[in-house]
Amino acid sequence: MEYTNIAYVLAAILFILGIKRLSSPKTARSGNTIASVGMLIAIVATLVSYDLLNFQTIAIGMIIGTIIGAFFAIKVEMTQMPQMVAIFNGFGGGASALVAAAEYFNPANPSTFNSATIAISVFVGTLTFTGSFIAFGKLQGFVSGKPIVFPGQKIMNALIAICLVLLGIYTVIGGETDSYFYGLVALAALIGITLTIPIGGADMPVVISLLNSYSGVAAAATGFVLLNNGLIISGALVGASGLILTNIMCKGMNRSLANVIFGAVGLVQETPGGDGKQIQVKSASTEEAAMILEAAEKIIVVPGYGLAVAQAQHAIREIADFLENMGKKVLYAIHPVAGRMPGHMNVLLAEANVPYEQLLDLDQINPEFEDCDVAIVLGANDVVNPAARHDTSSPIYGMPILDVDKSKTVLVNKRTMNPGFAGIQNELFGFDNTLMVFGDAKAMLTDLHKDLKEL
Repeated sequence: MEYTNIAYVLAAILFILGIKRLSSPKTARSGNTIASVGMLIAIVATLVSYDLLNFQTIAIGMIIGTIIGAFFAIKVEMTQMPQMVAIFNGFGGGASALVAAAEYFNPANPSTFNSATIAISVFVGTLTFTGSFIAFGKLQGFVSGKPIVFPGQKIMNALIAICLVLLGIYTVIGGETDSYFYGLVALAALIGITLTIPIGGADMPVVISLLNSYSGVAAAATGFVLLNNGLIISGALVGASGLILTNIMCKGMNRSLANVIFGAVGLVQETPGGDGKQIQVKSASTEEAAMILEAAEKIIVVPGYGLAVAQAQHAIREIADFLENMGKKVLYAIHPVAGRMPGHMNVLLAEANVPYEQLLDLDQINPEFEDCDVAIVLGANDVVNPAARHDTSSPIYGMPILDVDKSKTVLVNKRTMNPGFAGIQNELFGFDNTLMVFGDAKAMLTDLHKDLKEL
């Protein structure tokens, strides 16, 4: 057991180093590898420390899991990563709840503390399971992406929460009465659904981050149930890092964490003005865009969800390389909530081998727009909407945005004039210095590259 705990400490050190390196695109891949090695050490240490294990069953489970994981890793596109993360969160929470439930029915340590940790693990794990699959359904289109609300919803959630507390207490002190435990499981599953359905698709990145934190809390609680230090450490790290990420996401989207947990986050309110206002836009061809870029010296690329959908990361990198060969300066502006999950744009651009030093976050890049000749906005919408600065009636008011409107010229690529996740028009599109280049991002960039070569 002593060697097992030493192995857990080593694994914990590797987890922390891995998380630290994940904070930068340049070191993220090595951080992922380091953390994976830490998990391998923890798993091997756990298997070696227990004598009464059926290694044949474990091997079968590992083979099945490896096949499923490899299949999804190969087949799932980057635009579907949020859905996959949501499912993984759900499976993690569900696994913790099942292990804790097994311990409830066959306790190795029938103490009050053990019963309490079982109740916490089952509650959080089950909530995470159902909530994550609702989040997956909203992102995938199986469930309406709009907030689903009804009268008395918050009162109902409050009553469910009170009942959960009472059932949890009865589960701990109620002796052999299994009905309390079954009620706890059922209500935990229900509140996972009722807490997630009122959240709109625009705020799913925040919800996924929060559910990730919940899955870590469930794992840590299960670690206390099993008296396994490795599970406690890894669960606590996931829970803490998920909560920190959720806080970052809330700031990036100007959301309150309390609203994410308890309110109808993402519910678009009808506002006087704004949406009903007709915006007059000026459209341009790729030939005109090429001439503008030829005359520019400093260009900032602003990637958004449209870039991810079109898988246009390689096309924009080729254009950036071409412009740099012409002696121009090219930078990339990365908003923390661009796309559908944190780091979405960083991963896409890293896949296209865009130099890490050109990827600048919001605080770094915003001062650069004032002397920028051309800002190229590729599928981004709400994160570049100037209404966030001044329109107090706007649902995105107060959200930190990229100051692309301060550039001399803004080239915006969109397939249509449809609004973004927030459901409002972007007043940037009607500015005098803005030109709209409509079409699929990849096709448009391919044509733009040809036009640049012909100049």
